[in-house]
Amino acid sequence: MHYRQLGTSDLRVSEIGLGTMTFGQQNTIEDAHEQLDYAVAQGVNLIDTAEMYPVPARAETQGATEEFLGEWLVKQRRDRLIVATKIAGPSRNLGWVRQGPLAVDRRNIEQAVNDSLKRLQTDYIDLYQIHWPDRYVPLFGQTEFDPNQVRETVPIAEQLQVFADLIQAGKIRYIGLSNETPWGVSQFCQAAQQLNLPRVVSIQNAYSLLNRTFENGLAETCYYEQVGLLAYSPLGFGCLSGKYVRQPAESGRVSLFPGFGQRYLKPHVNEAVAAYVALAQRQHLSPVALALAFVRQRWFVTSTLMGATTLEQLQENLASLTVQLSDEVLLEIENIHRRYPNPAP
Repeated sequence: MHYRQLGTSDLRVSEIGLGTMTFGQQNTIEDAHEQLDYAVAQGVNLIDTAEMYPVPARAETQGATEEFLGEWLVKQRRDRLIVATKIAGPSRNLGWVRQGPLAVDRRNIEQAVNDSLKRLQTDYIDLYQIHWPDRYVPLFGQTEFDPNQVRETVPIAEQLQVFADLIQAGKIRYIGLSNETPWGVSQFCQAAQQLNLPRVVSIQNAYSLLNRTFENGLAETCYYEQVGLLAYSPLGFGCLSGKYVRQPAESGRVSLFPGFGQRYLKPHVNEAVAAYVALAQRQHLSPVALALAFVRQRWFVTSTLMGATTLEQLQENLASLTVQLSDEVLLEIENIHRRYPNPAP
């Protein structure tokens, strides 16, 4: 396992991180702890969760993922692990979270952090992320900015000041963004510099063979601002494993939760997946290894976040660490990308 510096922080994160959003929905606590044990034994030190997990979000299960992780965390060497979690923002129907409007303001941030610390059974959070912006932005498969949806928002400087206070209190170490835009990253970095407030060190956005929109704008912004990408959904909700091409009714998140992951039901997704699966077969690779190795080898990716619903899937995912794609294979990937550019943005 290789470890990479996360942005301007002193955190060195494993090139593969463990995503946990299935814990408490598709995975029992025993499943979760088995996955955590295996991942850490293989050198994974970055574990990512969120206050709203598991997903799909439901009032009955909210917080279970952090609780499962907390039950495991108290038995570990805490200083060897990097725990990342997130605060849910407005614009989604999550009225059961914190029992009120989900603005990223002082009241909500402080409560969210304290609640997460309690569920995680830890004194501090290594990386605290804004799950999606407080302001309006197109999210989760939406691609067009609509000025008519712009709403009042908590000023970025005000958000940063609360995080500064929590860092001073020792409750969080660093802050990051998620599902952000180039404008948003720039504004956070500019405000931090002008007001001497904490800089964001990471962004967690979707990135895969099916969704390379990060390359357009965000890669440049994050390069100059020294913000590291934690790439989520590198397998496109399991689509890039090829299982839905082989058997459309295959059990997985897309089929189990209709309406969830709409970006992977768009035109040309299946054609693109079939092309990548065929490429993997010609190279005597599994489609999973091809997809994960591609993301891992991108210069702007600090860590690739992988989730799994079975230990066998996790083992296959981590086995991809031995794969290094050649220039020839990368050129073939670019040819497919030109035929099917970003079918699941």
